[in-house]
Amino acid sequence: MIKLRGYIFSRSFMGERVPQNIQNLVLRDYCKKKNYQYLLSFSEYAMEGSSAMLYDAVCENDSQGIIAYSVFQLPSDEISRFDFYKKIIKRKKTIHFALEDMKISNESEIPKIEETWFIKKSLDQCIITNERLKTLI
Repeated sequence: MIKLRGYIFSRSFMGERVPQNIQNLVLRDYCKKKNYQYLLSFSEYAMEGSSAMLYDAVCENDSQGIIAYSVFQLPSDEISRFDFYKKIIKRKKTIHFALEDMKISNESEIPKIEETWFIKKSLDQCIITNERLKTLI
């Protein structure tokens, strides 16, 4: 049975904030549905921009991969995110994202993750508030 190490946040990510106990419930449910063994979660440090626990999870020998709550818990910096992708592939591991039901196990799966990032980042520029609309009229 494939063992996946959980990865959760105590801080907000991309404008979202989800309690740790809810994140863990979602990870457990995902693993149960996919017939993976869920290993207790690494909780990322609360410092903004920290990915230390994510990198620790990649280097761990007790699991074949990571199960994160969301794609948006990956490093927000593009260079750091691609560095992470290289590490996960080099170590022949996978990372699953429970909320989006996506995973990365090889390079061909990265563009879909990046497309998801691009869409989320673009949404802020697409929404016009009433105040902004008044300035355009």
